[in-house]
Amino acid sequence: MKKLLAICFAITIPVLALVAQDAKKKPQTWEEKKASHFKPLTEEEQGKIIAAIPEKPTAEPKSARRILVFWLCEGFIHRSIPYGNFMLQQMGEKTGAFQADLADDYSVFTAENLAKYDLILFNNTTRLKFPDENHRKAIMDFVSSGKGIAGIHAASDNFDNWPEALEMMGGIFNGHPWGAGGEWAFKLNDTGSPINEAFGNEGFWHKDEIYQYNPKTYAGDDSLRVLVSLDMSKSKNISVLVKSKKNPVSEVEAKAREVPVSWIREYNGGRVYYSNLGHRNETNWHGPILQHYLDGIQYALGDLEADATPSTKASDLKMALAPEAPAS
Repeated sequence: MKKLLAICFAITIPVLALVAQDAKKKPQTWEEKKASHFKPLTEEEQGKIIAAIPEKPTAEPKSARRILVFWLCEGFIHRSIPYGNFMLQQMGEKTGAFQADLADDYSVFTAENLAKYDLILFNNTTRLKFPDENHRKAIMDFVSSGKGIAGIHAASDNFDNWPEALEMMGGIFNGHPWGAGGEWAFKLNDTGSPINEAFGNEGFWHKDEIYQYNPKTYAGDDSLRVLVSLDMSKSKNISVLVKSKKNPVSEVEAKAREVPVSWIREYNGGRVYYSNLGHRNETNWHGPILQHYLDGIQYALGDLEADATPSTKASDLKMALAPEAPAS
């Protein structure tokens, strides 16, 4: 009997190990990923977001506006996505600037469905594939009809297999040396832009994760009107590059580095607004940044006039550096 039990255990344990190994290998569905990554917002968090949203639109909408907020992820999943979704829906409702519909399935990208919308906003999406060519065509036709595209944070971590969309967004993620736990200095590249009035025409400090972009894909100042970038005159921003374990650079090189954060552009008949801010949950109740979002979205909708002449072709740009240290 003991020998029989020993044989059974000898057979059962390897089988169970194989089953467990297979379970680990089996990829999670998007529904399973959502269930494991996201949690409902608390009433306190909802209250903070609503309180931080501007009271009214900066520009009166030329017509009733409707935006499609897309939030599917095929790569890294940001836990701030539900915060951004809630913020955008509440922003539309509170200001009256737009109505925001949420979607996380590629099936929404058809000509018939997109005809209902004025803007597509990618909220922290990552590594989107758009496997159906008709979906890609529907998006590009949407833009060329004069409509808008907007993106928050990881919206620039997409389109590695779709060069046209990558060019439209302006660049693709290439690491984030400035981590989410740090408070970083930001300068305004264009104090004359109404989209930067949110910051009182002054540079600022903010805690968030900031991307750098693959230089082979970054559209650059010749194509983009850069609104906000890292203030590389500040030692805290510079030290990240100087002390890098992988690719350290000299202080001179670090100071010369341009790290764009927010920009606008005209593209193929439409308008694009992108901001890298938005990794952290807390960014969704930071008033000036929500105003910056609203104004960028209203620009992309065509309701807020803003000069999108590429930065290198603009003649009267004025910059504003951040204070020497964050406010205590």
